Amino acid sequence: MQRYILSRMVQSLLILLGVLFIVFFMLQLTGDPVSLMVSRNASPEQVERLREEMGFNRPLIIQFGDFIGGALVGDFGMSLRHRQPAMKLILERLPATVELATTALLIALCIGIPLGLLSGSNPGSFWDTLARGAGLVGQTIPNFWLALILIVVFSVELGWFPTFGRRTWEVFGMELPTKSVILPAFSLGLFTTGQLVRFTRSAVLEIKNEDYVRTAYSKGLKDNQIYLRHILRNASIPLISIVGVQFGYLLSGSIYIETIFSWPGIGNLLAEAIGNRDFALVQAIAFFASLVVVTLNLLTDIAYGLADPRIRYGD
Repeated sequence: MQRYILSRMVQSLLILLGVLFIVFFMLQLTGDPVSLMVSRNASPEQVERLREEMGFNRPLIIQFGDFIGGALVGDFGMSLRHRQPAMKLILERLPATVELATTALLIALCIGIPLGLLSGSNPGSFWDTLARGAGLVGQTIPNFWLALILIVVFSVELGWFPTFGRRTWEVFGMELPTKSVILPAFSLGLFTTGQLVRFTRSAVLEIKNEDYVRTAYSKGLKDNQIYLRHILRNASIPLISIVGVQFGYLLSGSIYIETIFSWPGIGNLLAEAIGNRDFALVQAIAFFASLVVVTLNLLTDIAYGLADPRIRYGD
Protein backbone atom coordinates (compact mmCIF):
# COMPACT_ATOMS: atom_id res chain seq x y z
CA MET A 1 0.00 0.00 0.00
CA GLN A 2 2.80 2.43 0.86
CA ARG A 3 4.56 1.68 -2.41
CA TYR A 4 1.33 2.30 -4.29
CA ILE A 5 0.73 5.63 -2.56
CA LEU A 6 4.30 6.74 -3.30
CA SER A 7 3.97 5.83 -6.98
CA ARG A 8 0.63 7.63 -7.22
CA MET A 9 2.15 10.75 -5.66
CA VAL A 10 4.90 10.75 -8.28
CA GLN A 11 2.31 10.28 -11.02
CA SER A 12 0.28 13.14 -9.57
CA LEU A 13 3.26 15.48 -9.72
CA LEU A 14 3.87 14.57 -13.35
CA ILE A 15 0.19 15.16 -14.16
CA LEU A 16 0.30 18.59 -12.52
CA LEU A 17 3.40 19.54 -14.50
CA GLY A 18 1.75 18.35 -17.70
CA VAL A 19 -1.40 20.37 -17.02
CA LEU A 20 0.62 23.50 -16.32
CA PHE A 21 2.64 22.99 -19.49
CA ILE A 22 -0.46 22.58 -21.67
CA VAL A 23 -2.34 25.50 -20.09
CA PHE A 24 0.64 27.84 -20.28
CA PHE A 25 1.33 27.32 -23.97
CA MET A 26 -2.33 27.21 -24.99
CA LEU A 27 -2.85 30.59 -23.34
CA GLN A 28 -0.16 32.04 -25.54
CA LEU A 29 -2.36 31.23 -28.56
CA THR A 30 -5.19 33.47 -27.29
CA GLY A 31 -3.35 36.69 -28.07
CA ASP A 32 -1.30 39.37 -26.40
CA PRO A 33 -2.74 40.38 -22.97
CA VAL A 34 -0.92 43.72 -23.17
CA SER A 35 -3.28 44.78 -25.96
CA LEU A 36 -6.16 44.66 -23.48
CA MET A 37 -4.32 46.76 -20.91
CA VAL A 38 -3.48 49.78 -23.07
CA SER A 39 -5.70 52.27 -24.86
CA ARG A 40 -6.21 52.13 -28.59
CA ASN A 41 -4.24 55.37 -28.93
CA ALA A 42 -1.14 53.94 -27.28
CA SER A 43 2.00 54.12 -29.36
CA PRO A 44 4.02 51.00 -30.25
CA GLU A 45 6.78 52.24 -27.91
CA GLN A 46 4.34 52.41 -24.99
CA VAL A 47 3.04 48.93 -25.73
CA GLU A 48 6.57 47.52 -25.96
CA ARG A 49 7.58 49.26 -22.73
CA LEU A 50 4.64 47.72 -20.85
CA ARG A 51 5.37 44.32 -22.36
CA GLU A 52 8.96 44.60 -21.13
CA GLU A 53 7.87 45.68 -17.65
CA MET A 54 5.59 42.65 -17.32
CA GLY A 55 8.13 40.24 -18.78
CA PHE A 56 6.10 39.22 -21.84
CA ASN A 57 8.98 40.03 -24.18
CA ARG A 58 11.10 37.16 -22.84
CA PRO A 59 11.24 33.72 -24.51
CA LEU A 60 8.27 31.52 -23.63
CA ILE A 61 10.39 28.74 -22.19
CA ILE A 62 11.94 31.21 -19.73
CA GLN A 63 8.51 32.54 -18.77
CA PHE A 64 7.32 28.96 -18.20
CA GLY A 65 10.38 28.17 -16.08
CA ASP A 66 9.78 31.24 -13.93
CA PHE A 67 6.15 30.24 -13.51
CA ILE A 68 7.03 26.69 -12.42
CA GLY A 69 9.65 28.02 -10.01
CA GLY A 70 7.11 30.39 -8.47
CA ALA A 71 4.45 27.68 -8.28
CA LEU A 72 6.78 25.45 -6.24
CA VAL A 73 6.87 28.09 -3.51
CA GLY A 74 3.19 29.05 -3.83
CA ASP A 75 3.78 32.22 -5.86
CA PHE A 76 1.60 32.32 -8.99
CA GLY A 77 2.24 35.94 -9.81
CA MET A 78 -0.04 38.95 -9.89
CA SER A 79 -3.41 39.07 -11.60
CA LEU A 80 -3.12 41.37 -14.61
CA ARG A 81 -6.61 42.76 -14.10
CA HIS A 82 -7.11 42.78 -10.33
CA ARG A 83 -3.53 43.74 -9.46
CA GLN A 84 -3.55 41.25 -6.59
CA PRO A 85 -1.77 37.93 -6.01
CA ALA A 86 -3.54 35.23 -8.05
CA MET A 87 -3.65 32.71 -5.20
CA LYS A 88 -5.18 35.29 -2.87
CA LEU A 89 -8.06 35.78 -5.29
CA ILE A 90 -8.59 32.02 -5.51
CA LEU A 91 -8.67 31.58 -1.74
CA GLU A 92 -11.18 34.42 -1.43
CA ARG A 93 -13.54 32.67 -3.90
CA LEU A 94 -12.92 29.16 -2.56
CA PRO A 95 -15.58 29.15 0.23
CA ALA A 96 -18.36 29.92 -2.26
CA THR A 97 -17.27 27.11 -4.59
CA VAL A 98 -16.90 24.62 -1.73
CA GLU A 99 -20.37 25.56 -0.49
CA LEU A 100 -21.88 25.04 -3.94
CA ALA A 101 -20.06 21.75 -4.62
CA THR A 102 -20.80 20.31 -1.17
CA THR A 103 -24.50 21.17 -1.42
CA ALA A 104 -24.65 19.66 -4.92
CA LEU A 105 -23.01 16.46 -3.66
CA LEU A 106 -25.38 16.21 -0.69
CA ILE A 107 -28.39 16.62 -3.00
CA ALA A 108 -27.01 13.92 -5.30
CA LEU A 109 -26.38 11.55 -2.37
CA CYS A 110 -29.80 12.10 -0.80
CA ILE A 111 -31.59 11.46 -4.11
CA GLY A 112 -29.31 9.10 -6.02
CA ILE A 113 -28.49 6.42 -3.45
CA PRO A 114 -32.00 5.86 -1.96
CA LEU A 115 -33.55 5.88 -5.43
CA GLY A 116 -30.95 3.44 -6.75
CA LEU A 117 -31.46 1.20 -3.72
CA LEU A 118 -35.22 1.13 -4.20
CA SER A 119 -34.77 0.43 -7.90
CA GLY A 120 -32.33 -2.42 -7.41
CA SER A 121 -34.44 -3.93 -4.65
CA ASN A 122 -37.63 -3.92 -6.76
CA PRO A 123 -36.71 -4.46 -10.42
CA GLY A 124 -39.58 -3.83 -12.80
CA SER A 125 -41.54 -1.76 -10.28
CA PHE A 126 -42.58 1.89 -10.36
CA TRP A 127 -39.42 2.83 -8.41
CA ASP A 128 -37.28 0.98 -10.93
CA THR A 129 -38.87 2.85 -13.83
CA LEU A 130 -38.50 6.16 -12.00
CA ALA A 131 -34.85 5.47 -11.15
CA ARG A 132 -33.90 4.48 -14.68
CA GLY A 133 -35.63 7.58 -16.01
CA ALA A 134 -33.86 9.78 -13.46
CA GLY A 135 -30.50 8.23 -14.34
CA LEU A 136 -31.09 8.79 -18.03
CA VAL A 137 -32.25 12.38 -17.57
CA GLY A 138 -29.44 13.20 -15.18
CA GLN A 139 -26.74 12.10 -17.60
CA THR A 140 -28.23 13.56 -20.79
CA ILE A 141 -29.62 16.99 -19.90
CA PRO A 142 -26.94 19.73 -20.04
CA ASN A 143 -26.68 21.39 -16.65
CA PHE A 144 -26.47 24.90 -18.11
CA TRP A 145 -29.77 24.35 -19.98
CA LEU A 146 -31.40 23.02 -16.81
CA ALA A 147 -30.11 26.06 -14.90
CA LEU A 148 -31.87 28.43 -17.31
CA ILE A 149 -35.13 26.47 -17.08
CA LEU A 150 -35.00 26.47 -13.27
CA ILE A 151 -34.43 30.22 -13.22
CA VAL A 152 -37.42 30.84 -15.50
CA VAL A 153 -39.76 28.54 -13.56
CA PHE A 154 -38.75 28.88 -9.90
CA SER A 155 -37.25 32.36 -9.85
CA VAL A 156 -39.05 34.41 -12.49
CA GLU A 157 -42.49 32.77 -12.55
CA LEU A 158 -42.90 31.46 -8.99
CA GLY A 159 -40.45 33.72 -7.17
CA TRP A 160 -39.39 30.98 -4.76
CA PHE A 161 -35.64 31.42 -5.16
CA PRO A 162 -33.35 34.35 -5.98
CA THR A 163 -32.35 34.68 -9.61
CA PHE A 164 -28.63 35.16 -9.04
CA GLY A 165 -26.00 35.84 -6.42
CA ARG A 166 -24.99 34.24 -3.14
CA ARG A 167 -26.69 35.03 0.14
CA THR A 168 -25.65 33.73 3.55
CA TRP A 169 -26.71 33.82 7.18
CA GLU A 170 -24.11 34.78 9.73
CA VAL A 171 -24.43 32.70 12.90
CA PHE A 172 -21.76 32.95 15.59
CA GLY A 173 -19.31 34.37 13.07
CA MET A 174 -19.94 31.57 10.55
CA GLU A 175 -21.57 32.04 7.15
CA LEU A 176 -24.32 29.49 6.55
CA PRO A 177 -25.93 28.94 3.13
CA THR A 178 -29.47 30.06 2.36
CA LYS A 179 -31.95 29.00 -0.31
CA SER A 180 -29.90 30.92 -2.88
CA VAL A 181 -27.68 27.85 -3.21
CA ILE A 182 -30.47 25.38 -4.03
CA LEU A 183 -31.00 26.08 -7.74
CA PRO A 184 -27.30 26.24 -8.71
CA ALA A 185 -26.51 23.21 -6.54
CA PHE A 186 -29.33 21.15 -8.06
CA SER A 187 -28.26 22.12 -11.58
CA LEU A 188 -24.64 21.26 -10.84
CA GLY A 189 -25.41 17.98 -9.09
CA LEU A 190 -27.85 16.58 -11.64
CA PHE A 191 -25.21 14.61 -13.56
CA THR A 192 -23.80 13.18 -10.32
CA THR A 193 -27.31 12.20 -9.23
CA GLY A 194 -27.83 10.27 -12.46
CA GLN A 195 -24.53 8.45 -12.02
CA LEU A 196 -25.27 7.51 -8.41
CA VAL A 197 -28.71 6.17 -9.34
CA ARG A 198 -27.30 3.96 -12.08
CA PHE A 199 -24.31 2.65 -10.14
CA THR A 200 -26.31 2.00 -6.97
CA ARG A 201 -28.96 0.12 -8.91
CA SER A 202 -26.37 -2.00 -10.73
CA ALA A 203 -24.47 -2.75 -7.51
CA VAL A 204 -27.63 -3.81 -5.65
CA LEU A 205 -28.78 -6.07 -8.49
CA GLU A 206 -25.38 -7.73 -8.58
CA ILE A 207 -24.97 -8.15 -4.82
CA LYS A 208 -28.48 -9.57 -4.37
CA ASN A 209 -27.36 -12.72 -6.17
CA GLU A 210 -24.31 -13.32 -3.99
CA ASP A 211 -24.15 -16.44 -1.82
CA TYR A 212 -23.85 -14.55 1.46
CA VAL A 213 -27.10 -12.68 0.74
CA ARG A 214 -28.95 -15.92 0.09
CA THR A 215 -27.46 -17.32 3.27
CA ALA A 216 -28.74 -14.29 5.20
CA TYR A 217 -32.22 -14.88 3.82
CA SER A 218 -32.05 -18.56 4.76
CA LYS A 219 -31.20 -17.58 8.34
CA GLY A 220 -34.46 -15.67 8.54
CA LEU A 221 -33.03 -12.16 8.74
CA LYS A 222 -35.40 -9.32 8.01
CA ASP A 223 -35.18 -7.44 4.72
CA ASN A 224 -34.05 -4.18 6.32
CA GLN A 225 -31.23 -5.98 8.16
CA ILE A 226 -30.06 -7.68 4.98
CA TYR A 227 -30.08 -4.47 2.97
CA LEU A 228 -28.30 -2.45 5.63
CA ARG A 229 -25.73 -5.01 6.79
CA HIS A 230 -24.96 -6.80 3.55
CA ILE A 231 -26.26 -5.20 0.37
CA LEU A 232 -25.87 -1.48 1.10
CA ARG A 233 -22.58 -1.97 2.93
CA ASN A 234 -21.02 -3.84 0.02
CA ALA A 235 -22.60 -1.58 -2.57
CA SER A 236 -20.93 1.41 -0.91
CA ILE A 237 -17.47 0.13 -1.88
CA PRO A 238 -17.69 0.93 -5.63
CA LEU A 239 -19.66 4.09 -4.80
CA ILE A 240 -16.65 5.48 -2.93
CA SER A 241 -14.74 5.95 -6.16
CA ILE A 242 -17.76 7.56 -7.83
CA VAL A 243 -18.31 10.04 -5.00
CA GLY A 244 -14.64 10.99 -4.78
CA VAL A 245 -14.23 11.59 -8.50
CA GLN A 246 -17.53 13.46 -8.77
CA PHE A 247 -16.71 15.77 -5.87
CA GLY A 248 -13.55 16.77 -7.68
CA TYR A 249 -15.61 17.40 -10.80
CA LEU A 250 -18.10 19.50 -8.85
CA LEU A 251 -15.32 21.62 -7.35
CA SER A 252 -13.48 22.22 -10.61
CA GLY A 253 -16.22 22.04 -13.24
CA SER A 254 -18.75 24.60 -12.06
CA ILE A 255 -17.77 27.41 -14.45
CA TYR A 256 -21.06 27.40 -16.41
CA ILE A 257 -23.31 27.21 -13.36
CA GLU A 258 -21.42 29.90 -11.46
CA THR A 259 -21.51 32.18 -14.50
CA ILE A 260 -25.26 31.71 -15.08
CA PHE A 261 -26.16 32.30 -11.43
CA SER A 262 -23.46 34.98 -10.90
CA TRP A 263 -22.13 32.79 -8.10
CA PRO A 264 -18.94 34.39 -6.69
CA GLY A 265 -16.81 31.26 -6.88
CA ILE A 266 -13.70 30.04 -8.64
CA GLY A 267 -15.59 29.05 -11.80
CA ASN A 268 -16.91 32.57 -12.26
CA LEU A 269 -13.44 33.93 -11.57
CA LEU A 270 -12.01 31.63 -14.25
CA ALA A 271 -14.54 32.83 -16.82
CA GLU A 272 -13.56 36.43 -16.11
CA ALA A 273 -9.87 35.60 -16.28
CA ILE A 274 -10.21 33.86 -19.65
CA GLY A 275 -12.14 36.79 -21.08
CA ASN A 276 -9.50 39.23 -19.86
CA ARG A 277 -6.54 37.04 -20.92
CA ASP A 278 -5.36 37.17 -17.33
CA PHE A 279 -2.59 34.61 -17.82
CA ALA A 280 -1.39 34.48 -14.22
CA LEU A 281 -4.89 33.95 -12.81
CA VAL A 282 -5.86 31.30 -15.37
CA GLN A 283 -2.66 29.37 -14.71
CA ALA A 284 -3.17 29.57 -10.96
CA ILE A 285 -6.77 28.34 -11.21
CA ALA A 286 -5.73 25.51 -13.56
CA PHE A 287 -3.05 24.41 -11.10
CA PHE A 288 -5.44 24.62 -8.14
CA ALA A 289 -8.20 22.68 -9.92
CA SER A 290 -5.74 20.00 -11.06
CA LEU A 291 -4.34 19.71 -7.54
CA VAL A 292 -7.84 19.23 -6.11
CA VAL A 293 -8.80 16.55 -8.65
CA VAL A 294 -5.53 14.64 -8.34
CA THR A 295 -5.61 14.76 -4.53
CA LEU A 296 -9.22 13.58 -4.36
CA ASN A 297 -8.49 10.71 -6.75
CA LEU A 298 -5.56 9.62 -4.57
CA LEU A 299 -7.64 9.81 -1.38
CA THR A 300 -10.42 7.89 -3.11
CA ASP A 301 -8.07 5.05 -4.02
CA ILE A 302 -6.79 4.89 -0.45
CA ALA A 303 -10.33 4.89 0.97
CA TYR A 304 -11.30 2.17 -1.51
CA GLY A 305 -8.49 -0.03 -0.21
CA LEU A 306 -9.44 0.62 3.42
CA ALA A 307 -13.12 -0.12 2.77
CA ASP A 308 -12.36 -3.43 1.06
CA PRO A 309 -9.58 -5.39 2.82
CA ARG A 310 -9.39 -7.75 -0.17
CA ILE A 311 -7.79 -4.99 -2.24
CA ARG A 312 -4.03 -4.86 -2.04
CA TYR A 313 -2.14 -2.38 -4.16
CA GLY A 314 1.30 -3.27 -5.37
CA ASP A 315 1.46 -6.69 -3.72
